[in-house]
Amino acid sequence: MSLAPSVVEARVAVLVDCDNTTPEILDYALKVSSQFGRVVLRRGYGNHSTLARTWQEALVEKAFTPCLQFQYAPGKNTSDIALALDALEAMFDGRAEKFCIVTSDSDFAYLCRKLRERGASVAIVGESKTPNALRNASDQFFEWYPEQAKLEHIEDNKPSPGRPEAPLVKRRPRFVIEAVSLLASASSGGQVDLGGLGQYLKRTDPSFTPAAYGHSGLLDMLRTYDLLVLTKAEKGHHTVELAPGTR
Repeated sequence: MSLAPSVVEARVAVLVDCDNTTPEILDYALKVSSQFGRVVLRRGYGNHSTLARTWQEALVEKAFTPCLQFQYAPGKNTSDIALALDALEAMFDGRAEKFCIVTSDSDFAYLCRKLRERGASVAIVGESKTPNALRNASDQFFEWYPEQAKLEHIEDNKPSPGRPEAPLVKRRPRFVIEAVSLLASASSGGQVDLGGLGQYLKRTDPSFTPAAYGHSGLLDMLRTYDLLVLTKAEKGHHTVELAPGTR
C-alpha cells in the first residue's frame, strides 16, 4: 500500500532556537505548523548545556534532530547562525517552502525577511517577550504562554496503547475542539473541511483514530460535540465550525 498523499502537500520546516525558549513550547509549535502542510524537517539548535540538560527528552519524544553547536568563544552564540544557514539551504534545495521558527529572538527578523523575499512563508512561534521587529517580519505570529503547557497535559482520556477498554464508550477529546478552533481562525468563512480536519489531526498525532475513542469515523465523532456545528455541502462533503457563542 502506498503512503504517498493523493494531493501534494506543502513541506514545512520547524526550526527551534533551544537556547531562547523552553521545551514546553514544542507541542504548541507542532500543532501550529501542521496546519500549513506536512512537517518534513524538525530540528532543535543549541549548545551542549542546553540540549543535554534541558531539551534532550523533549527532542527525542517529538522526533526532532538535535543540532549541537559548540561555543568557540565565551558569549558567542553559534546556534543562531546554524539555524539561519539550514533554513536558507532547505529553501534553496526545495526541501521546504514553509517555515515555522520557534524563537523570541529579534535577531531572526532578517532571516524572516530573506526567506519571504524568496517566496517562502514564515511563521514565528514565540513568547510574549517577542519584539515587534520579529513579529512584523513574519507572515504570521503565534504567541505561546506557559499556561498553554498546563492545558496541553490535561488528561484527554486517550487510551493507552495495547490496553483496550471495555465497554468501549464514545469519548470527546478536547484536542479536536482546539484543532477546529485553530483551523477555523485561518479560514475566511470560519469553517473547516472535514477532510482537511482529518489530515491535520493525523499530522499532529500519527496514531490518531476515532475508533480508539469509540467512534466509527471522524464524522460520527464530531456529531457528539455540543460545541461544534456540522454542515453538509454539495456532493456529500461536510464542513465543521464552532457553535455560535464559542468563537
